[in-house]
Amino acid sequence: MAMSANEIEELILKTFPNAKITIDDLRGDGDHYAAQIITEEFKGKTRVQQHQMIYNAMEGKVGKELHALALNTSAPKD
Repeated sequence: MAMSANEIEELILKTFPNAKITIDDLRGDGDHYAAQIITEEFKGKTRVQQHQMIYNAMEGKVGKELHALALNTSAPKD
């Protein structure tokens, strides 16, 4: 079962309401996405911690409803 980019964005925004999010459907199949997420909550966190935070926000859907989600995460640049 595929997910839409809007569904992914909604899940992330539930946890990070002020995040700036860009999502691209890599294959046009609704199953392989790349997401760029910029949020203050990532300040002081390692890249691994940032990605874990996003996977937690996805409520276990990555690997199930969503096959692949490539992440590019960062805190805003001052």
